[in-house]
Amino acid sequence: MLFVCYPKCTTCQKARKWLDEKGFSYTERNIKEQNPTYDELKEWYIKSGLPLKRFFNTSGMIYRSMNLAAKLPEMSEEEQLQLLSTDGMLVKRPILVCEDKVLIGFKEKEWEEIIL
Repeated sequence: MLFVCYPKCTTCQKARKWLDEKGFSYTERNIKEQNPTYDELKEWYIKSGLPLKRFFNTSGMIYRSMNLAAKLPEMSEEEQLQLLSTDGMLVKRPILVCEDKVLIGFKEKEWEEIIL
């Protein structure tokens, strides 16, 4: 598994603790230091089955300063993926990439149902 997170994020810290307590083996990647690429984001988006909007960190300062709530509906998926690949702080986290699933954000009950 690949655990993509921002170490200072409390939600990411909770997710890491949960993974450790459950005994999962994973590779951790700091989203701010190593932003997901366009190709990774596209693959994760397809694998997740989620709407692309779920990949955006809608509570982040960059999202708000760019007024993306108003702009996203006018953008193509291609443009949204390109934008997400420019800055890890635009991307919702944590992201857990499993062999056949991708989880966005940490909701303990959802993670338990899907990967336990």
